[in-house]
Amino acid sequence: MSSESSKFTGLVGWVDNRLPVFSYVHKEYGEYPTPRNFNYWWNFGALAMFCLTVMIVSGIFLAMQYQPNTQMAFESIQRIMRDVNYGWLMRYIHMNGASFFFIAVYIHIFRGLYYGSYKSPRELLWMLGVVILLLMMATSFFGYVLPWGQMSFWGATVITNLFSAIPIVGDPIVTWLWGGFAIDNPTLNRFYALHYLLPFVIVGVVGLHVVALHVTGSNNPTGIEPKSSQDTVPFHPYYTLKDSFGLSVFVIIYALIVFYAPESLGEAENYVPANSLQTPAEIVPEWYLLPYYAILRSVPDLLIIDAKLAGIIAMFVSILVLFVLPWLDTSKVRSARYRPTYKKFFWVFVVVCFVLGWVGAHPPNEKVFGLEWLEVIDVGRITTFYYFFHFFVLFPLLGKFEKTKPVPNSITESVLGASATEKV
Repeated sequence: MSSESSKFTGLVGWVDNRLPVFSYVHKEYGEYPTPRNFNYWWNFGALAMFCLTVMIVSGIFLAMQYQPNTQMAFESIQRIMRDVNYGWLMRYIHMNGASFFFIAVYIHIFRGLYYGSYKSPRELLWMLGVVILLLMMATSFFGYVLPWGQMSFWGATVITNLFSAIPIVGDPIVTWLWGGFAIDNPTLNRFYALHYLLPFVIVGVVGLHVVALHVTGSNNPTGIEPKSSQDTVPFHPYYTLKDSFGLSVFVIIYALIVFYAPESLGEAENYVPANSLQTPAEIVPEWYLLPYYAILRSVPDLLIIDAKLAGIIAMFVSILVLFVLPWLDTSKVRSARYRPTYKKFFWVFVVVCFVLGWVGAHPPNEKVFGLEWLEVIDVGRITTFYYFFHFFVLFPLLGKFEKTKPVPNSITESVLGASATEKV
């Protein structure tokens, strides 16, 4: 390869001629054509990447000081907070980073649902995103156990015991997860190893996710594929600047939580050392897993299936249904901008997800608004029913019977209007 083959000069050009990493970055993140009508909802993919990087870097520093032993884990966390230089900062960044990572990913998913980003030809791109979500849930659960406080210990006890409801293989799975016949040191070691390993697996899947995105191209608010160079702009500088602005706002909010309200997203019960002889009054997971916890608790006995197993099935199906979403939605129109009926049901679904989170955070028998005839478990069952109704009934039916609005002929027309497009 000649020296003129690279766009770069000097040392960068010399390296690029032998390992064209700079050319690749320039092609995929510089001149890469992107739809010209992205709004700020498209920032959250980059924000999720930022959060993943922060979590890995801060996690490596914390791993240098943490002791994965049931006799020392809780004390090692206190040592990090009190004695290690800036250990408190690393822990608060990592602890709150998990919440901000889920916020970015959940908004990213809801944006995909609203604009139909799961539809052909982006089915595999969407499915890889769901895999990332599952890996995040597993990683966060393992990390929640590591401080070895009361909520860590009892949360691990409740969640791992759920697998015992699975016929035949349930008990062996629980024994394997525990590394014995009770939650003890082998359990903590396994969870620590998995919590350290899975983020790097997430990085690999994110890499595939990005490759799939650059093969199929990005969706956009109109849901129309680019038809000419007028419909696109280079990724840099247009969207690097837009992402930078979104990142700046995101980091400011993140910093405000880290420095001024670092415990606001955590559980006070987890600042009490784990005690296998004292059960907390209420065992709840972190806020980002509460909707699934609500579904788990809300499902009653179903025919020959007891409530425990039915709840586990419902909880997993509530996530796995996202894999088949591209085939459940039969509408030929992608974006909710042109689907007025779907848009209304989408916002109902968003409210239902928030209500499920509220249900998961409260005891099942607690009265709602002081009403004797309405308990939290009743609200959970209603919202759980709607959650599955939304995907398995509404999605197929709306595609067949919904009256959609006219879709613009091109992205440029949606931005500038039909008359302006004719002049161009």
